[in-house]
Amino acid sequence: MMLLTHSHTLLACPPCDAFLRLLDGRPVGEQKELLSKWNEMGTDEPDLSLFRPVYAPKDFLEVLINLRNPNYENGDSLSFRTHLGLIQVPLKVKDIPELKEFFVELGLTTGQLGIDDSTQVPPELFENEHVRIGQKVLAEQDGAAAQQYIRQGSPTALRADLWALILNISSQPEDILYYEQLKTNVIQHDLLVDSLIYKDVKLTASNDDYYFVFEDYLYQVLLCFSRDTSVLGHFAYNSASPPKSYIRGKLGLEEYAVFYPPNGVIPFHGFSMYVAPLCFLYHEPSKLYQIFREMYVRFFFRLHSISSHPSGIVSLCLLFETLLQTYLPQLFYHLREIGAQPLRISFKWMVRAFSGYLATDQLLLLWDRILGYNSLEILAVLAAAVFAFRAVNLMEVTSLAAAEAVLADLSTLKVMPLLQIFLFATVT
Repeated sequence: MMLLTHSHTLLACPPCDAFLRLLDGRPVGEQKELLSKWNEMGTDEPDLSLFRPVYAPKDFLEVLINLRNPNYENGDSLSFRTHLGLIQVPLKVKDIPELKEFFVELGLTTGQLGIDDSTQVPPELFENEHVRIGQKVLAEQDGAAAQQYIRQGSPTALRADLWALILNISSQPEDILYYEQLKTNVIQHDLLVDSLIYKDVKLTASNDDYYFVFEDYLYQVLLCFSRDTSVLGHFAYNSASPPKSYIRGKLGLEEYAVFYPPNGVIPFHGFSMYVAPLCFLYHEPSKLYQIFREMYVRFFFRLHSISSHPSGIVSLCLLFETLLQTYLPQLFYHLREIGAQPLRISFKWMVRAFSGYLATDQLLLLWDRILGYNSLEILAVLAAAVFAFRAVNLMEVTSLAAAEAVLADLSTLKVMPLLQIFLFATVT
C-alpha cells in the first residue's frame, strides 16, 4: 500500500463541499482570471490558513518504523537479530562489496565529473574528452549509451538533452497538445488538491534560496500533474492503490467511485521539491512537465511507497542503517544511546532525494547517477557517507538536537568525493 493519506484526513481540513467541487467547473470569470495570470501564479495569495500538509516525512517514518513482517516472530531472522536500527523488516540489501561492484564506475581510477582533482589525468583534459563523447552519444540518439555515459556525470551543457534521451522524452506536437489539454483542465476545474499544492510550494520551494524563482513553473507543472490520468499507469508496478472518492450522494457505491485526485497521487509536505531542480534544466513548460512525470513514475514514487523493492524507501532506510551499523559501529551505537537514531535525521534527505538540502549543482550530479544506474540506492549510500564525513563532530554530541545541528547544513558538501571515499577509500 502507499501511504498517501486516509480520505477522512483530507476532509478534515476544509469543509467537505470543497472536496466535492472536483465535479464542478470554475466560474467563467475565475477561468479568465486564472488564464490571464497563468505565467505569474506566484503573485496569487489564496487563503490557505485552513489547509495543512496531509503528511510530512516524519509522519511517514513513524509508519515505516512500525512495519513488521508477520512471517518472522519479532523480526526473528537469523541475519536480522543484530539489527539495531529503526527498520524492523528483514529485507535483502547490498553490503559494501556488492555496492562497489554495482557502482564500479564511481571507482577512484575512473574519471568523474564532480571531482576537482583526478588521479588519472588533469580534470580539464578529462572533461574536454567527456564532453566530446557526450556530444557523440547525443548525435547517435542512443539511450542505452547515454545511460552508461552519465554514470560518470553529465556536462552541464549536455545534461538536459541527455536526461531527455534516457527518459525517452521528445517534444512531439502531440506531447505539447497533451500538456495544453491538462492546462485547460486546470483552468476549467478547481480541485481541493490545488490548495494542497499551493500550500506545499509556499512552505518549501518559495522559501528556498535556489528555487524560489521557479514558483510559477512549479504551480503549472504540479497542477497539470494532478489531473493527468496517465500517471495512474504506474500503479500497475506499484504496491499501492490510488485513493478513491465518491460522487456526491453515492458514498460507498463502487460504481460511483472516482480516483481522487485524477492522477492518484496526493502530495505530501515537500512534494514540490521533486520538480524544483528540473526547472534549472528545462524552461519550456511542456518539456519540463514530461521530464518530471517520467522521473516520478520511474523513480520518485518509490520514495513514498511501502514496498520491498531495492529502490523503495523501506529498503533505502534499511540499507542506510545497515551501512552505518556495519562500517561505523561506534558512531551508530553512540547516536543510538543518546536517543539520536541516525535514520531520524537522514530520512528527510532520502525521501526528497536530497532536493533542497544539497547545492543544486551537486544535486544534479547525484541525480545523474540515479538515471545512470536506474536505482535510488545511491541516496542511502550518500546519507551514510554524510554521517561518516561528520563522524568526529557527531561522536561529541549528547542529544538528537545537537546531532541535527551538526547535520543541519549540507549545502557545502561535494557529492562525488563523499561517495568515492565512503565506497572505495575508507571502508573495507
